[in-house]
Amino acid sequence: MGKYDDIINLPRPEPVRPRMTDTERAAQFAPFSALTGYDEAVGETARIVDRKIELSEDEKDELDRKTKEIRKIPEEKIAVTYFVADKNKTGGAYFTACGFVRKIDKNGRFLLLSNGEKIPVDDILDIELSDEQQTDGSYD
Repeated sequence: MGKYDDIINLPRPEPVRPRMTDTERAAQFAPFSALTGYDEAVGETARIVDRKIELSEDEKDELDRKTKEIRKIPEEKIAVTYFVADKNKTGGAYFTACGFVRKIDKNGRFLLLSNGEKIPVDDILDIELSDEQQTDGSYD
């Protein structure tokens, strides 16, 4: 007689807890991130932002001239390139908005376009008037 002959044919004991599904069992061995948020932090650090360009006095005078022209012909379509500061890093990005000027507020120092976009005057890099526009259809 062998060492385990007395228990070899007994039924397998059932566990007290219910059996896990294969998905639950696999989840125990799934990889986990010990450094939660590390990948996002590295991605944020690697993200490139632009520095705000400081305009010379001549460039500021040119913007003033264009602003005065806009006041004379309010129905003229324009393209405004302006800087938007990044919320998380030093720097930001330049955007271009196209439309008609609805209001130029000297006191609040902003330009309001017909589409509702409010652009701070101090952040404007360039204003392109419709007579300066190219004929590539980019303002249609």
